[in-house]
Amino acid sequence: MDKSKSIDHQLRATWQAVAKLYNERAAKHDSTMATAFVLLNIDYEKGTPSTALGPLMGMEPTSLSRILKTMEDKGAICREKNPSDGRSVIIKLTDYGKKMRELSRQSVIIFNNVIKCHVTNDEIQAFFKVTSTINKLISEKMIYQENTQDKKAV
Repeated sequence: MDKSKSIDHQLRATWQAVAKLYNERAAKHDSTMATAFVLLNIDYEKGTPSTALGPLMGMEPTSLSRILKTMEDKGAICREKNPSDGRSVIIKLTDYGKKMRELSRQSVIIFNNVIKCHVTNDEIQAFFKVTSTINKLISEKMIYQENTQDKKAV
């Protein structure tokens, strides 16, 4: 199959380009895209239970633990005992973390606005529909079912 016509190749190549772009921007602030992603997923006011962060972002606990440790060392987050469940902790943003979160948020807004200047609303809606369908097919384990492998694209 021609890789330029392979859906998975296009998704992977595009995501790698986006990740590189975000990492280059984050590096200017001594950060990473992964850190920015975590910052954006922590509740600004109340914080977020550490056990909820991984599933929220689709990240493995080991990877998340390393990122949280780095963020804590840099002073972007603090950990507080969860008042409703003493076995877990709540990850909260520090003032520095809130500042870094706003930088991350602005980067995402700029990215989206630039794309929207070059792509029509209909194209964006079609993109969202396609990615939603891909996610649904994967979550419902429909990609490698015997009945679906031989179907031709219409």
